[in-house]
Amino acid sequence: MKIDSGLMITDLARVPERVRELEAAGYDGAVSAEIANDPFLSLTLAAEHSQRIELMTSIAVAFSRNPMTLAQTAHDLNAFSEGRFILGLGSQIRPHITKRFSMPWSAPAARMREFILAMRAIWDTWYTGKPLEFRGEFYTHTLMTPMFTPSDPRFGAPRVYLAAVGPRMTEVAGEVADGLIAHGFTTDKYFREVTLPAIERGLTKAGRSRQDFAVTCPVFVVTGANERSFEASRSAVTKQIAFYGSTPAYRGVLETHGWGELQSELNRLSKLGQWDEMGTLIDDEILDAFAVVAEPERVVPALKARCGDAIDRVLCTFPADIAGDERGMLEALRA
Repeated sequence: MKIDSGLMITDLARVPERVRELEAAGYDGAVSAEIANDPFLSLTLAAEHSQRIELMTSIAVAFSRNPMTLAQTAHDLNAFSEGRFILGLGSQIRPHITKRFSMPWSAPAARMREFILAMRAIWDTWYTGKPLEFRGEFYTHTLMTPMFTPSDPRFGAPRVYLAAVGPRMTEVAGEVADGLIAHGFTTDKYFREVTLPAIERGLTKAGRSRQDFAVTCPVFVVTGANERSFEASRSAVTKQIAFYGSTPAYRGVLETHGWGELQSELNRLSKLGQWDEMGTLIDDEILDAFAVVAEPERVVPALKARCGDAIDRVLCTFPADIAGDERGMLEALRA
Protein backbone atom coordinates (compact mmCIF):
# COMPACT_ATOMS: atom_id res chain seq x y z
CA MET A 1 0.00 0.00 0.00
CA LYS A 2 1.14 3.51 -0.83
CA ILE A 3 0.46 6.31 1.63
CA ASP A 4 -0.36 9.84 0.49
CA SER A 5 -0.90 13.14 2.23
CA GLY A 6 -2.55 16.37 1.24
CA LEU A 7 -0.99 19.35 -0.48
CA MET A 8 -4.17 21.44 -0.30
CA ILE A 9 -2.45 24.79 0.26
CA THR A 10 -4.04 27.97 -1.06
CA ASP A 11 -0.87 29.96 -0.36
CA LEU A 12 1.36 28.74 -3.18
CA ALA A 13 4.44 30.19 -1.48
CA ARG A 14 4.11 27.47 1.19
CA VAL A 15 4.05 24.57 -1.27
CA PRO A 16 7.83 24.04 -1.56
CA GLU A 17 8.28 23.71 2.21
CA ARG A 18 5.28 21.40 2.57
CA VAL A 19 6.27 19.02 -0.22
CA ARG A 20 9.79 18.79 1.21
CA GLU A 21 8.26 17.89 4.58
CA LEU A 22 6.10 15.17 3.03
CA GLU A 23 9.00 13.71 1.07
CA ALA A 24 11.28 13.74 4.12
CA ALA A 25 8.59 12.03 6.21
CA GLY A 26 8.45 9.22 3.66
CA TYR A 27 5.05 9.71 2.06
CA ASP A 28 4.61 8.12 -1.36
CA GLY A 29 2.40 10.84 -2.78
CA ALA A 30 1.40 14.48 -2.40
CA VAL A 31 -2.17 15.23 -3.42
CA SER A 32 -3.62 18.53 -4.62
CA ALA A 33 -7.30 19.30 -5.15
CA GLU A 34 -9.27 21.73 -7.26
CA ILE A 35 -10.93 23.62 -4.41
CA ALA A 36 -9.81 27.21 -3.90
CA ASN A 37 -7.04 27.26 -6.49
CA ASP A 38 -5.82 25.50 -9.60
CA PRO A 39 -4.55 22.01 -8.66
CA PHE A 40 -1.83 21.99 -11.30
CA LEU A 41 -0.01 25.11 -10.12
CA SER A 42 0.76 23.68 -6.70
CA LEU A 43 1.97 20.42 -8.22
CA THR A 44 4.27 22.29 -10.62
CA LEU A 45 5.91 23.93 -7.62
CA ALA A 46 5.97 20.60 -5.80
CA ALA A 47 7.68 18.93 -8.76
CA GLU A 48 10.37 21.60 -8.76
CA HIS A 49 11.10 21.16 -5.05
CA SER A 50 11.04 17.35 -4.74
CA GLN A 51 12.82 14.37 -6.24
CA ARG A 52 10.93 11.17 -5.39
CA ILE A 53 7.39 11.74 -4.21
CA GLU A 54 4.52 11.12 -6.64
CA LEU A 55 2.22 14.04 -7.42
CA MET A 56 -1.51 13.58 -7.94
CA THR A 57 -4.57 15.74 -8.52
CA SER A 58 -7.46 14.48 -6.45
CA ILE A 59 -9.25 15.80 -8.20
CA ALA A 60 -9.04 18.07 -11.23
CA VAL A 61 -12.44 18.78 -12.77
CA ALA A 62 -12.57 17.18 -16.20
CA PHE A 63 -15.75 18.74 -17.54
CA SER A 64 -14.57 22.29 -16.94
CA ARG A 65 -11.93 21.56 -19.58
CA ASN A 66 -11.64 19.55 -22.79
CA PRO A 67 -9.47 16.52 -23.64
CA MET A 68 -6.90 18.50 -25.63
CA THR A 69 -6.19 21.16 -23.00
CA LEU A 70 -6.03 18.60 -20.23
CA ALA A 71 -3.83 16.24 -22.26
CA GLN A 72 -1.40 19.14 -22.74
CA THR A 73 -1.34 20.15 -19.07
CA ALA A 74 -0.95 16.56 -17.91
CA HIS A 75 1.86 15.91 -20.39
CA ASP A 76 3.76 19.01 -19.31
CA LEU A 77 3.53 18.20 -15.62
CA ASN A 78 4.45 14.55 -16.12
CA ALA A 79 7.48 15.52 -18.22
CA PHE A 80 8.55 18.22 -15.76
CA SER A 81 8.27 15.81 -12.79
CA GLU A 82 10.06 13.05 -14.76
CA GLY A 83 7.14 10.66 -14.74
CA ARG A 84 5.88 11.27 -11.20
CA PHE A 85 2.51 12.80 -12.09
CA ILE A 86 -0.87 11.07 -11.74
CA LEU A 87 -3.85 12.79 -13.33
CA GLY A 88 -6.77 12.32 -10.97
CA LEU A 89 -10.00 13.34 -12.66
CA GLY A 90 -13.53 13.91 -11.43
CA SER A 91 -16.78 14.96 -13.03
CA GLN A 92 -18.01 17.34 -10.30
CA ILE A 93 -21.80 17.67 -10.16
CA ARG A 94 -24.14 19.28 -12.66
CA PRO A 95 -24.79 22.63 -10.86
CA HIS A 96 -21.06 23.37 -10.65
CA ILE A 97 -20.39 22.45 -14.27
CA THR A 98 -23.29 24.42 -15.70
CA LYS A 99 -23.54 27.33 -13.23
CA ARG A 100 -19.95 27.79 -12.02
CA PHE A 101 -17.98 26.78 -15.10
CA SER A 102 -20.68 27.47 -17.74
CA MET A 103 -19.89 24.21 -19.50
CA PRO A 104 -22.18 21.50 -20.94
CA TRP A 105 -23.43 18.58 -18.86
CA SER A 106 -24.89 15.33 -20.13
CA ALA A 107 -24.53 11.59 -19.51
CA PRO A 108 -21.55 12.03 -17.13
CA ALA A 109 -20.35 8.41 -17.15
CA ALA A 110 -20.48 8.11 -20.95
CA ARG A 111 -18.92 11.55 -21.37
CA MET A 112 -16.10 10.73 -18.95
CA ARG A 113 -15.37 7.46 -20.71
CA GLU A 114 -15.05 9.30 -24.00
CA PHE A 115 -13.02 12.12 -22.41
CA ILE A 116 -10.35 9.70 -21.18
CA LEU A 117 -10.28 7.77 -24.46
CA ALA A 118 -9.87 11.06 -26.34
CA MET A 119 -6.89 12.03 -24.17
CA ARG A 120 -5.33 8.64 -24.79
CA ALA A 121 -5.77 9.11 -28.55
CA ILE A 122 -4.05 12.50 -28.31
CA TRP A 123 -1.18 11.03 -26.32
CA ASP A 124 -0.85 8.19 -28.84
CA THR A 125 -0.39 10.80 -31.55
CA TRP A 126 2.29 12.61 -29.58
CA TYR A 127 4.22 9.56 -28.40
CA THR A 128 3.83 7.07 -31.27
CA GLY A 129 3.09 9.27 -34.28
CA LYS A 130 -0.31 7.66 -34.82
CA PRO A 131 -2.59 10.00 -36.84
CA LEU A 132 -5.14 11.78 -34.66
CA GLU A 133 -8.58 10.50 -35.66
CA PHE A 134 -10.81 10.54 -32.61
CA ARG A 135 -14.51 10.94 -33.38
CA GLY A 136 -16.97 10.49 -30.56
CA GLU A 137 -20.40 11.58 -29.46
CA PHE A 138 -19.09 14.34 -27.20
CA TYR A 139 -15.57 15.08 -28.44
CA THR A 140 -13.86 15.14 -31.82
CA HIS A 141 -10.11 15.58 -32.29
CA THR A 142 -8.72 15.23 -35.81
CA LEU A 143 -6.04 17.91 -36.16
CA MET A 144 -2.49 17.80 -34.83
CA THR A 145 0.48 19.44 -36.54
CA PRO A 146 4.17 19.23 -35.61
CA MET A 147 4.17 22.77 -34.22
CA PHE A 148 1.70 21.75 -31.50
CA THR A 149 3.24 18.37 -30.70
CA PRO A 150 5.25 18.27 -27.42
CA SER A 151 8.95 17.80 -27.93
CA ASP A 152 9.72 15.64 -24.88
CA PRO A 153 8.11 12.17 -25.14
CA ARG A 154 10.55 10.41 -22.79
CA PHE A 155 8.14 9.82 -19.93
CA GLY A 156 5.07 9.04 -21.97
CA ALA A 157 1.52 9.48 -20.82
CA PRO A 158 0.71 10.07 -17.16
CA ARG A 159 -1.38 7.58 -15.25
CA VAL A 160 -5.07 8.51 -15.12
CA TYR A 161 -7.15 7.85 -12.00
CA LEU A 162 -10.87 8.50 -12.07
CA ALA A 163 -12.92 9.59 -9.06
CA ALA A 164 -16.27 7.85 -8.74
CA VAL A 165 -19.08 7.23 -6.27
CA GLY A 166 -21.90 5.71 -8.30
CA PRO A 167 -21.59 2.28 -9.93
CA ARG A 168 -21.69 3.52 -13.54
CA MET A 169 -18.78 5.95 -13.17
CA THR A 170 -16.91 3.34 -11.13
CA GLU A 171 -17.35 0.84 -13.94
CA VAL A 172 -15.94 3.40 -16.39
CA ALA A 173 -12.89 3.75 -14.16
CA GLY A 174 -12.31 0.01 -14.29
CA GLU A 175 -12.64 0.01 -18.07
CA VAL A 176 -10.55 3.00 -19.22
CA ALA A 177 -8.56 4.42 -16.27
CA ASP A 178 -5.43 3.25 -14.49
CA GLY A 179 -7.01 3.58 -11.08
CA LEU A 180 -10.04 4.61 -9.05
CA ILE A 181 -10.19 7.45 -6.55
CA ALA A 182 -12.92 6.38 -4.17
CA HIS A 183 -14.70 9.23 -2.42
CA GLY A 184 -14.12 9.92 1.26
CA PHE A 185 -17.91 9.71 1.54
CA THR A 186 -17.72 5.91 1.36
CA THR A 187 -18.50 3.30 3.98
CA ASP A 188 -16.92 -0.13 4.17
CA LYS A 189 -20.29 -1.73 3.32
CA TYR A 190 -20.80 0.46 0.23
CA PHE A 191 -17.20 -0.01 -0.88
CA ARG A 192 -17.40 -3.79 -0.77
CA GLU A 193 -20.97 -4.25 -2.01
CA VAL A 194 -21.10 -1.56 -4.72
CA THR A 195 -17.66 -0.14 -5.56
CA LEU A 196 -15.52 -3.27 -5.87
CA PRO A 197 -18.05 -5.22 -8.00
CA ALA A 198 -18.38 -2.21 -10.34
CA ILE A 199 -14.58 -2.06 -10.72
CA GLU A 200 -14.54 -5.73 -11.64
CA ARG A 201 -17.23 -5.25 -14.29
CA GLY A 202 -15.18 -2.47 -15.88
CA LEU A 203 -11.97 -4.48 -15.77
CA THR A 204 -13.74 -7.43 -17.37
CA LYS A 205 -14.94 -5.22 -20.23
CA ALA A 206 -11.37 -4.13 -20.87
CA GLY A 207 -9.89 -7.61 -20.47
CA ARG A 208 -7.77 -6.49 -17.54
CA SER A 209 -7.15 -7.89 -14.07
CA ARG A 210 -7.21 -6.23 -10.67
CA GLN A 211 -3.40 -6.27 -10.70
CA ASP A 212 -3.51 -3.77 -13.59
CA PHE A 213 -5.51 -1.28 -11.55
CA ALA A 214 -4.94 0.87 -8.46
CA VAL A 215 -7.58 1.79 -5.89
CA THR A 216 -6.99 4.84 -3.75
CA CYS A 217 -9.22 6.28 -1.07
CA PRO A 218 -9.11 9.11 1.46
CA VAL A 219 -10.23 8.00 4.90
CA PHE A 220 -11.79 10.26 7.51
CA VAL A 221 -9.89 10.00 10.79
CA VAL A 222 -11.29 11.24 14.10
CA THR A 223 -8.65 11.39 16.79
CA GLY A 224 -6.84 13.82 19.08
CA ALA A 225 -4.16 14.16 21.71
CA ASN A 226 -6.73 15.07 24.38
CA GLU A 227 -10.49 15.24 24.87
CA ARG A 228 -10.78 18.78 23.56
CA SER A 229 -8.89 18.11 20.36
CA PHE A 230 -10.72 14.80 19.89
CA GLU A 231 -14.07 16.59 20.03
CA ALA A 232 -12.82 19.26 17.64
CA SER A 233 -11.77 16.52 15.22
CA ARG A 234 -15.13 14.79 15.61
CA SER A 235 -17.03 18.01 14.96
CA ALA A 236 -15.05 18.79 11.82
CA VAL A 237 -15.54 15.31 10.38
CA THR A 238 -19.27 15.15 11.12
CA LYS A 239 -19.74 18.48 9.34
CA GLN A 240 -17.78 17.19 6.36
CA ILE A 241 -19.83 14.00 6.19
CA ALA A 242 -23.03 16.04 6.44
CA PHE A 243 -21.86 18.34 3.65
CA TYR A 244 -21.21 15.42 1.30
CA GLY A 245 -24.41 13.70 2.41
CA SER A 246 -26.47 16.68 1.28
CA THR A 247 -25.49 16.00 -2.35
CA PRO A 248 -28.24 14.07 -4.21
CA ALA A 249 -25.64 12.26 -6.35
CA TYR A 250 -24.29 10.58 -3.21
CA ARG A 251 -27.65 9.41 -1.88
CA GLY A 252 -26.92 5.82 -2.88
CA VAL A 253 -24.22 5.53 -0.23
CA LEU A 254 -26.68 6.41 2.52
CA GLU A 255 -29.41 4.22 1.03
CA THR A 256 -27.10 1.21 1.29
CA HIS A 257 -27.49 1.59 5.06
CA GLY A 258 -31.18 2.52 5.01
CA TRP A 259 -30.38 6.21 5.66
CA GLY A 260 -31.85 7.65 2.48
CA GLU A 261 -34.17 10.06 4.28
CA LEU A 262 -31.16 11.60 6.00
CA GLN A 263 -29.96 12.77 2.61
CA SER A 264 -33.24 14.59 1.98
CA GLU A 265 -33.01 16.38 5.31
CA LEU A 266 -29.36 17.30 4.84
CA ASN A 267 -30.15 18.67 1.40
CA ARG A 268 -33.01 20.76 2.82
CA LEU A 269 -30.80 22.22 5.54
CA SER A 270 -28.00 22.95 3.08
CA LYS A 271 -30.35 25.13 1.04
CA LEU A 272 -31.10 27.08 4.22
CA GLY A 273 -27.38 27.48 4.96
CA GLN A 274 -27.69 25.61 8.28
CA TRP A 275 -24.28 23.95 8.03
CA ASP A 276 -23.65 23.55 11.77
CA GLU A 277 -27.05 21.97 12.36
CA MET A 278 -26.37 19.50 9.56
CA GLY A 279 -23.37 18.14 11.45
CA THR A 280 -25.49 17.35 14.50
CA LEU A 281 -27.48 14.84 12.42
CA ILE A 282 -24.41 12.63 12.04
CA ASP A 283 -24.70 10.36 15.07
CA ASP A 284 -22.10 7.88 16.33
CA GLU A 285 -23.44 5.02 14.21
CA ILE A 286 -23.16 7.04 11.01
CA LEU A 287 -19.78 8.47 12.01
CA ASP A 288 -18.37 5.00 12.67
CA ALA A 289 -19.57 3.87 9.23
CA PHE A 290 -17.72 6.67 7.44
CA ALA A 291 -14.67 7.30 9.62
CA VAL A 292 -11.95 5.70 11.67
CA VAL A 293 -12.68 6.92 15.19
CA ALA A 294 -9.87 6.02 17.57
CA GLU A 295 -7.32 7.24 20.07
CA PRO A 296 -4.00 8.07 18.38
CA GLU A 297 -2.39 4.74 19.27
CA ARG A 298 -5.34 2.84 17.76
CA VAL A 299 -5.57 4.74 14.48
CA VAL A 300 -3.17 2.50 12.54
CA PRO A 301 -4.76 -0.84 13.56
CA ALA A 302 -8.18 0.63 12.78
CA LEU A 303 -7.06 1.77 9.33
CA LYS A 304 -5.59 -1.65 8.64
CA ALA A 305 -8.80 -3.39 9.68
CA ARG A 306 -10.90 -1.06 7.55
CA CYS A 307 -9.05 -1.05 4.24
CA GLY A 308 -5.81 -3.00 4.42
CA ASP A 309 -7.04 -5.79 2.16
CA ALA A 310 -8.77 -3.72 -0.52
CA ILE A 311 -6.97 -0.41 -1.15
CA ASP A 312 -3.66 0.22 -2.90
CA ARG A 313 -3.22 3.85 -1.81
CA VAL A 314 -4.64 5.63 1.20
CA LEU A 315 -4.79 9.35 1.88
CA CYS A 316 -4.46 10.14 5.58
CA THR A 317 -4.64 13.56 7.17
CA PHE A 318 -4.11 13.73 10.91
CA PRO A 319 -5.18 16.57 13.24
CA ALA A 320 -2.60 19.27 13.77
CA ASP A 321 -2.15 18.50 17.47
CA ILE A 322 -0.71 15.06 16.72
CA ALA A 323 1.41 16.24 13.79
CA GLY A 324 4.49 15.44 15.85
CA ASP A 325 3.46 11.79 15.78
CA GLU A 326 2.88 11.83 12.01
CA ARG A 327 6.18 10.20 11.12
CA GLY A 328 5.62 7.48 13.72
CA MET A 329 2.13 6.82 12.40
CA LEU A 330 3.49 6.66 8.86
CA GLU A 331 6.10 4.11 9.89
CA ALA A 332 3.44 2.07 11.67
CA LEU A 333 1.23 2.15 8.58
CA ARG A 334 4.11 0.90 6.48
CA ALA A 335 4.83 -1.89 8.95
